[in-house]
Amino acid sequence: MIARATTKINRTRFYKLLRAFSRRHSFHFFLILIFIPVATAIAAPPEKFARAAVASNFHRALKVLVSDFEKNTNHKVQISTASTGALFAQIINGAPFDIFLSADRERPRRLVERRVGVASSLMTYARGRLVVWNGGRGKEDANCRDLLKSGTFDKLAIANPTTAPYGLAASQTLKNLDLLESVTKKLVRGANIAQTYQFVMTGNAQLGFVALSQFKVHDTIPGECRWVIPEHMHEPIDQQAVLLRRAEGNLAANALLAYLKGARARTIIGEFGYAVD
Repeated sequence: MIARATTKINRTRFYKLLRAFSRRHSFHFFLILIFIPVATAIAAPPEKFARAAVASNFHRALKVLVSDFEKNTNHKVQISTASTGALFAQIINGAPFDIFLSADRERPRRLVERRVGVASSLMTYARGRLVVWNGGRGKEDANCRDLLKSGTFDKLAIANPTTAPYGLAASQTLKNLDLLESVTKKLVRGANIAQTYQFVMTGNAQLGFVALSQFKVHDTIPGECRWVIPEHMHEPIDQQAVLLRRAEGNLAANALLAYLKGARARTIIGEFGYAVD
């Protein structure tokens, strides 16, 4: 009886203190209530949770792949996306990612050189294709190749060549076609290939260089033209993944990389318009 009475008194005191704290520090109390469950969810066992940083062009494909991966394993994956250059900068500045899926070969290699990435984990998971697209605002017989060469447009969208490999490939293509100088004043640069696609889709640019994988979301529409750029016009867009050294013992991260090498994943990647070896 005494023990039960003591417990009841302790609980009463606890709730009184809790109410007093919530009244005096309501904002901090709110933060505690919000972040405790979030922190608990994120703090999953290392063998079951991985953070993947993915280039914008591959974001949609990775969401489908991760969904399939999670259904068939006990692992969970958190996805963050931005341009390849932006993610690279975040990683070298200590961002807590476990896997980096780049849109080029250069950044993963540089991470290995900095001893941030694991050399033995390097893998080419896809090869991207570049497309000139008019957003469906042309005539029924519109031809994007001819339109690009004619220069009869106000704005041409490309991803930032400095941070986005698809932007670099677009710049190389324009140079190869001897058009770069003539269209320079018409260029609208997206921070990444996703923003570049938005520029064309919304009509802020009449023409743009986008990724073939982005057309997974819709069929051809009237007045739309697409020109898939021949691969010899730019350096190959070989997209490589690398395990980051902080995650060498992370089973979920290692399992995801192994999954990406498998036949099931390769089929899904191919369906998004990527070339796979």
